[in-house]
Amino acid sequence: MPLLNVSFGIFAFGPFGWLFMAVVIVLEIFLMARMLLKANWNRKVGDAVLLANVVSGAVGIALSLAVTGGWWLVLGIPWVSSHEVDFSNPANVWGFVLYYLVALLLSILIEGVVNYFTLRKRHQPKRIICATILVNLASYLLGSIVLYAFSFS
Repeated sequence: MPLLNVSFGIFAFGPFGWLFMAVVIVLEIFLMARMLLKANWNRKVGDAVLLANVVSGAVGIALSLAVTGGWWLVLGIPWVSSHEVDFSNPANVWGFVLYYLVALLLSILIEGVVNYFTLRKRHQPKRIICATILVNLASYLLGSIVLYAFSFS
């Protein structure tokens, strides 16, 4: 499977990237608070979600470095452009889909563990894990639509 050379690192550390990541984290805080407390905002939930996203991001960077032999965020999907991934090649399509699914599952796993350990004294473990899964699915879906609409246009 070929490496998918994408420019998430360039995007992520530019002003729009920081803004986009902040919006995603705020969305996740709002959704977690709604699911766990039926509130629009909660400081403890917000702290947990922020920490979970920082840990998940750091692990993503470390895994990217390890998988690519030092090319930082070369596999940082979902920020891609049509010039970097040739979807006419089926191997690229399957590589893209596989990496995207693995990234989503790892995000859910990492954020689920962090959320569990930071919120377990106040919320039931099952609710924490279910909320983490739903929140990540929602943020990945919305984030992907926004990023792809912008990057492939």
